[in-house]
Amino acid sequence: MQGLSWLVLGLSYVGLGLGSLPRLRMNRATIALVGSALLIGLGTLSLRQAWEAIDPTTIVFLLSMMVVNASLSYGGAFQLALLGLIRVSRSPFGLLIMLVFGSGLLSAFLLNDTLALVFTPLTLQVTTVLGLNPIPYLLGLAAATNLGSVATLSGNPQNILIGSFSGIGYLEFAAQMTPIAVVGLLLEVGLLWLYYPEVRSLKPFAQVPWLPLRLYPPLLRKSVVITGGLFVAFVAGLPLAESALVAAALLLITRRLKPERFLEQVDWNLLVMFSGLFILTRATRELVTVWGMGLGSLAESLAGSPLALLSSVAVLSNLISNVPAVLLLQSFLPRQETTAWLLLAAGSTLAGNLTLFGAVANLITVEAAAKKGYVLSFGEHLRFGLPLTLLTLGFSGLWLCQPFLSSPPLR
Repeated sequence: MQGLSWLVLGLSYVGLGLGSLPRLRMNRATIALVGSALLIGLGTLSLRQAWEAIDPTTIVFLLSMMVVNASLSYGGAFQLALLGLIRVSRSPFGLLIMLVFGSGLLSAFLLNDTLALVFTPLTLQVTTVLGLNPIPYLLGLAAATNLGSVATLSGNPQNILIGSFSGIGYLEFAAQMTPIAVVGLLLEVGLLWLYYPEVRSLKPFAQVPWLPLRLYPPLLRKSVVITGGLFVAFVAGLPLAESALVAAALLLITRRLKPERFLEQVDWNLLVMFSGLFILTRATRELVTVWGMGLGSLAESLAGSPLALLSSVAVLSNLISNVPAVLLLQSFLPRQETTAWLLLAAGSTLAGNLTLFGAVANLITVEAAAKKGYVLSFGEHLRFGLPLTLLTLGFSGLWLCQPFLSSPPLR
């Protein structure tokens, strides 16, 4: 039974890394769910143990932030923000700067994948109207949503996990991680300026394009006020999940939109995948304890020093995706080691820029470009993503580890 359990775990993590399994129509959510069910069936975990493995704080926070994002999107807040940035930019290089830093800033406070979904079609529309090559702008958008999201605990799913496990405060996390996000965005602009000469132009556009703006003022006002109150709660140190849940509940009290409209925007696949991953991680720990002490020692050694942790989470994030990597490594990190948790957040997020498959935002932009007849190849993305990932990981290691380079290992 233990051998079968290891086989199920191995196939589950391979499928999570690939995003599917050969000859089967399964995505990461169903792979995590099926793997969990089989492990329960094999007796690796009881149903009660599996249920208790799911972290409610993470699930509630994710669900609540999805409702907040849906309300802002329906009100027109994201569209208004992007079109405002475009009207201020005035030139190809100005457009790149505004797009990168604007989407990076928004991604720091709202889930980054939502920003990529909303901004990608608008970016394609704008570049088409202006006669610009959309590829550098799409690359800039995808990378900026990843880089900006590293700055706060609410920026991406893996940071939400880390906030739940570590107990780090919202402001404490932001104070350490914001410089990494800012430097990363500057490096991103520099690489795009180097690789794509057409974006260097400071010549003003002949005319700023007019694009239709769909706003729902009553919902927009309500969403902005409640979201503002939510971030005041974050800054004040109130519990993240509980604050987000109250904000989502207030937004769902409405006479203007049917509840189905909000719930359609909830990424149920992501919530199911998270739940399954919690169970897979618990099963891995059970099997390591019973049978695989060598594997446990290996994982513990990977988390045993700052630089080893940063490099190992970056590699694992590209092999099995960033959320499974965080869940695997968090078991070996002491709650009080703030530096270790920050390194885990930096490595798991920054590694997403390495390849096309490293982050959902990358895939969103590629698919959108393909529908418009533009090809963003794996090689073209790697040419940009590889140096960006190495430079940002290098800076984050130096920034976060500088007081600890001469200290003993984390464990």
